[in-house]
Amino acid sequence: MENKSDHISVCICTYKRPKLLENLLNKLENQQTNGLFIYSVVVVDNDYNQTARDTVESLKKSSRIAIDYHIEPEQNIALARNKAVDNAHGNFIAFIDDDEFPEPTWLVNLYKTLLSFKADGVLGPVRPHYPDHVPDWLIKSNLCERPEHETGAVLHWTQTRTGNVLLNKAMFADSGNRFGREFGRTGGEDIEFFKKMMGMGKVFIWCSTAPVFETVTPERCEKSFYLNKYLRIGGLTGEKHRTKLSGGFWYAAKIAMALFTYLFILPFSFIFGQHVFFRTLMKVVYFYGCIAGFSGYVPMRFR
Repeated sequence: MENKSDHISVCICTYKRPKLLENLLNKLENQQTNGLFIYSVVVVDNDYNQTARDTVESLKKSSRIAIDYHIEPEQNIALARNKAVDNAHGNFIAFIDDDEFPEPTWLVNLYKTLLSFKADGVLGPVRPHYPDHVPDWLIKSNLCERPEHETGAVLHWTQTRTGNVLLNKAMFADSGNRFGREFGRTGGEDIEFFKKMMGMGKVFIWCSTAPVFETVTPERCEKSFYLNKYLRIGGLTGEKHRTKLSGGFWYAAKIAMALFTYLFILPFSFIFGQHVFFRTLMKVVYFYGCIAGFSGYVPMRFR
């Protein structure tokens, strides 16, 4: 018999990805609970045209789990996350992206790890799920791979994100503990949230046995996707140093030196293969983005 005292609300923010959302919702049907908790799903559609509504309404008819559908008409991922939090009825909140899907043991492994280590939140791996025909340079460059850690490892705020996480909902009891809307079009709202929570003494750890898989869509097989991504990440990093951190002059000098170093290396990197050249180019774009962000310009994220 399931322990109804613990309830996990699985929160999904979605934007114009009905097929990927359908795949995710179908996978969530098969989550194992081992009788430890119950779970439900909260979908927040960040498209005012409600492109996810038909998918959700269709699956609700046959789903064995409760699925709630909400709309955040302003295109802003932070506002969408906040709406999910405000409509989550569980005492735990899990976030998973609409282009990801979990293993059947995903939730139960996150839950057991969080309780075992008495943490405020636990994050798990996000691993790429490649299509049948993927460019060789993309696999060799490891651009879709993300760092992983040992179970129980305490995370720094720079190692956090919301693509695969279970949180104690108690941290949201204060209405000020929300995702910052100012990051809603650039990204980085999740890292900024975790940084704030850690400043309040919250502890977040890693669970290596709760992976989710991110679908490498056709657009992510294009080089332009990574150019835009690293430019934006660099812009966010530069902006943080401009607005919140000290040592601005030395930071700018260090970033400029790194940019010129990678620009010098770039032509020679092609000797070692297209994947090495592209990874080096990403360094150039990242550090250029840092300078742009430090100067006051952060590219928006277009989805």
